[in-house]
Amino acid sequence: MRDIAVFSGSAHPDLAHEVCAHLGVPLSPTRVSRFANDCLGVQLQANCRERDVFLIQPLVRPVQEHLVELLLMCDAARGASAARITVVMPHYSYARSDKKDAPRISIGGRLVADLLVAAGAGRVLAMTLHSPQVHGFFSVPVDHLNALRELAAHFQKYDLTRTTVVSPDLGNAKEAAAFARLVGAQVAAGAKQRFADDQVRISSVIGDVTGRDVIVLDDEIAKGSTVLELLCRLRESGVRSVRVACTHGLFAAGALKRLSEQPDVLEIVCTNTVPLPADGERTDKLRVLSIAPALAEAVRRIHNGESVSALFEQS
Repeated sequence: MRDIAVFSGSAHPDLAHEVCAHLGVPLSPTRVSRFANDCLGVQLQANCRERDVFLIQPLVRPVQEHLVELLLMCDAARGASAARITVVMPHYSYARSDKKDAPRISIGGRLVADLLVAAGAGRVLAMTLHSPQVHGFFSVPVDHLNALRELAAHFQKYDLTRTTVVSPDLGNAKEAAAFARLVGAQVAAGAKQRFADDQVRISSVIGDVTGRDVIVLDDEIAKGSTVLELLCRLRESGVRSVRVACTHGLFAAGALKRLSEQPDVLEIVCTNTVPLPADGERTDKLRVLSIAPALAEAVRRIHNGESVSALFEQS
């Protein structure tokens, strides 16, 4: 592919290398440095002039460092006369700050979107935003992908005749219903109340789960408190087996260990939108699916001026 330059920040270079391998282009080098006063500096070490530039950087821990790094990458590409700058953000962590649900609270999802545009981003490619309205926070075009096809392809190898897809809350029920249609399963949802970032209560499960094989589907798993609470309700309802699936497997504060220790959880499935925890935490129950082919195809279509939404029409 001519006239394209792909750069990666330090958040997830393995994913960037995989995307470039599918595109058949080299990953251009990026130099991130730190001044004596602790400020970051970024240099894009390849020609950007009049090129279609793609910057790959999920916002993962340390989120603020990686965000500033991404902003500086945008600014560097703009200063280098890039023809167009597309931010490829597989995980937009600030999407969780999407509404004013308390007095005098910031809406970080919108603010960070404004910062990216101000820094030079002319387009955004994202994967499974936390809520649909976040798409509208950006004043530039957004191509919003999901990982439902990749997850469905994994689960279709099982016998799904007695399977129900369960969303932990009603907010994610639409995605769960779409996934259930892909795998030919029923759908259910939890009635959830959130009291704090990691404190939730699910009072009941709406839908038929008794005696059924359950796939718990969420957009992301951070501390895992929601899934663990849902497991309690599912056990009370007498489910036959449980598998857990999500797009963004953040697995913070030992969540992967806590989930894998649940005897009725047969499998935990996520994608590689974010790197696995750096603490070396692993389990035989974990399956990581690659979304690099989907991201690469979306990048190719954006570069060639082709439809990205057609990716979903083919599924």
